[in-house]
Amino acid sequence: MALDDKERLRYSRHLLLKEVGEAGQNKLKSAKVAVVGCGGLGSPALLYLAASGIGQLTFIDDDEVELSNLQRQIMYKVNHLGQSKAKAAGKVLTSLNNQISLHPVHVRLSAENLDVLLADADFILDCSDNFKTRYLLNTYCLENNKVLISGAAIATQGQVMVFDYRNDSACYACLFPEENGQVAQNCDNFGVLSPLLGVIGSMQALYTVNMILGHHSGSVFKQVDGLTLEQKSFTLFKDPECLTCSNT
Repeated sequence: MALDDKERLRYSRHLLLKEVGEAGQNKLKSAKVAVVGCGGLGSPALLYLAASGIGQLTFIDDDEVELSNLQRQIMYKVNHLGQSKAKAAGKVLTSLNNQISLHPVHVRLSAENLDVLLADADFILDCSDNFKTRYLLNTYCLENNKVLISGAAIATQGQVMVFDYRNDSACYACLFPEENGQVAQNCDNFGVLSPLLGVIGSMQALYTVNMILGHHSGSVFKQVDGLTLEQKSFTLFKDPECLTCSNT
């Protein structure tokens, strides 16, 4: 797929980079990425993925825009209040880049629909805010050898996790066992520092782009302190007793 003149102009700053160039931009153009959750993490992730030229973007959310979202969900404006987040995001992203394929889906991800919605995607970003969805995505990506890029931010702490299930990777449940009964923690009841979500969501997008370009592989666990901006990296090991991945 050769780039046309408009694409050459749009992505000219990418084309100047030896790490991207025309071959790399064509990899981005051919990529299929799904983002689950169009809120605080999904907003910056989607904006940068669309701007970078990801060829096909599917984004899923069943929520509607509320006034309290505008503190951190930078995709939306006052005129989007009451609208479907996925559909409003579709309008914003189309205005940003009308040369890519956008698929907004206003539905809650479930065990019944995730295979239909995600089967086409090679890379899946977990930008959700609940453990049920996280465990659901983890199991699906593990069973289908997909790359899962998971983000989370609460209060002043954020984390990014990459699980490369194309290789023998630890899984999300190795770190946070499902049987422990995780307590629901989200921005609604704990609060969150607004720009921290931008940092974590952008890191999810950056990992995605780098993996598509071939500059990164393998699993990652990084923590980000929103007050000091310090980052900590951890090595991931499979839990031999993990109920999700021990038999795979």
